[in-house]
Amino acid sequence: MAKHIGMSLFLIFLLFFLSWVWGGPSQTAGIDVPPAGNGGAQTDGDQQAPVGTKGVDSATSITVLVDGKVQQTDMASYLLGVLRAEMPASFEEEALKAQAVAARTYILHKILNGGSANHPEADACNDINCCQAFRSQADAAASWGDAAETYEAKLRQAVEETDGMCVLYQGAPALTVFHSSSVGTTQDAAAVWSGDVPYLKGVETPEGEDTVPGYRSTASFPAGELHDLLQTALPEANLSGNPSDWFSHIQQQANGTVTSLAVGGVEISGSKLRSILGLRSTCFTISFADDGAAVFSVTGYGHGVGMSQYGANVLAAGGMGYADILTWYYTGTEVKQYTLKRG
Repeated sequence: MAKHIGMSLFLIFLLFFLSWVWGGPSQTAGIDVPPAGNGGAQTDGDQQAPVGTKGVDSATSITVLVDGKVQQTDMASYLLGVLRAEMPASFEEEALKAQAVAARTYILHKILNGGSANHPEADACNDINCCQAFRSQADAAASWGDAAETYEAKLRQAVEETDGMCVLYQGAPALTVFHSSSVGTTQDAAAVWSGDVPYLKGVETPEGEDTVPGYRSTASFPAGELHDLLQTALPEANLSGNPSDWFSHIQQQANGTVTSLAVGGVEISGSKLRSILGLRSTCFTISFADDGAAVFSVTGYGHGVGMSQYGANVLAAGGMGYADILTWYYTGTEVKQYTLKRG
């Protein structure tokens, strides 16, 4: 157990450190807002009914930093705000339940392992580069339109019907990172963040171009812009000559995920290049236009570790329950009710 907790602490520190050093919209804290979802935050003026009056979640008090202000709330209300932001409300009910459990488990793991140095005054925040996205009922309703009442009820049901349920590894809440979509398989944590976590192993995942909007994307960089981005992040790199000569020794997995490459003679991970350039994933190929511009053809979205949200939706559509979805993506875990005890 001590070894597991140590690994988790190291991984959390590494994620925050890399996010600070590399910058960019890489969501290196492990949380990705899916392309179909929207972010947002609850404001002091957002009045909404409690999610429930009984249960483990409603009895669990947490503090959340939202737009610079610390707010006291309960776990049930917090999770509802996270669900509004982190997963499309149109998803299958069992996928939404899986997301609710993953979000609950993630914040409990964070609390039990010392919280975040970014906001020691609060258990969680609404910065996706640190914690989880959060969206108010009013903001969500404005986006949902005529479906607002139906969607709100659907998300509340997902929270209430999984009350207190967590993904446990050796009896403790796991680090339940998640992402939008992968390409055939998810990734080992060690392959992405250089820190092994026994339950964050690569597994098969069923989503694809027919089930994920924007599954394939391109990102183009004029030679000058590409040079400046790379040179700033990698000052030791030799970026003279043609941009097509800057990239070499590209190592890829069978699904196309780039694990490592050399940029101007400097060996880096595919994850670092993703962060530098703001690519949607590390599954990419590189081509060059006649004017020297680099074109990255990217598949999937997110860091690829843990639960794939679109994969979870496909599994749910096929009849899989939320607990089985979670144990599918988090190897060797179990889903049980867990009550937070502080102090």
